[in-house]
Amino acid sequence: MPRSAAWAAAAVALLLGAAALPVPDSSGEEDLVDEPSPSRSSPVPDYESLAWLLRTRAARLKHEMCEKFTVCENSMEMLVQSHLKLPKIVEEDGCLPSGFNKEKCLTKISSGLFAFQTYLEYIHIQETFISEKQKIETIWYGTKHLADTVRQMMKNPDVVPIPDQTSQKTLLEKLKANKNWREKIATHFILRDFTSFMEKTVRALRYIRKTRSSSA
Repeated sequence: MPRSAAWAAAAVALLLGAAALPVPDSSGEEDLVDEPSPSRSSPVPDYESLAWLLRTRAARLKHEMCEKFTVCENSMEMLVQSHLKLPKIVEEDGCLPSGFNKEKCLTKISSGLFAFQTYLEYIHIQETFISEKQKIETIWYGTKHLADTVRQMMKNPDVVPIPDQTSQKTLLEKLKANKNWREKIATHFILRDFTSFMEKTVRALRYIRKTRSSSA
């Protein structure tokens, strides 16, 4: 998927094209339709805006799948057990206000974003979203940019595990083995869990920003 550095920069700029959009404090379903209006509050750092935008774009694609293919949370197909080992942020990752651990949380966020890249590439190469390939590609580049940015926020960025090319290729081939309706279900799970991961990421980055501001 990687193109030129100039195209990658343009893709990230497109996601942040509205300048630094403010991030609302709520993360419920009511926020899925429209991005927050710049007039509501003061801008936030780019990394937080980017996290919010990635979450919003993925949620929209998930909703589009439900509309076009009836692959929704409450559909019968969702009863099929998913064997995808998608990154998740759990209590032990230190991203919750209670027991918050900045380094541990940033490590989880960055490593999770790097891991999601292969799954996003899988969505990009399949036929389900053939008309949305540029949007997915933009999300892929935005995810990589955010993963790199979060990693550089750490005191010791070298501890972040980054999937090597061999493991990425093996996972991609395994994902490509999904056919027909299973392909759509896999896509649904990826978008669903990516959206959830980004919601928790937004909350964690917002917490870091607020605690940093209060201690300044």
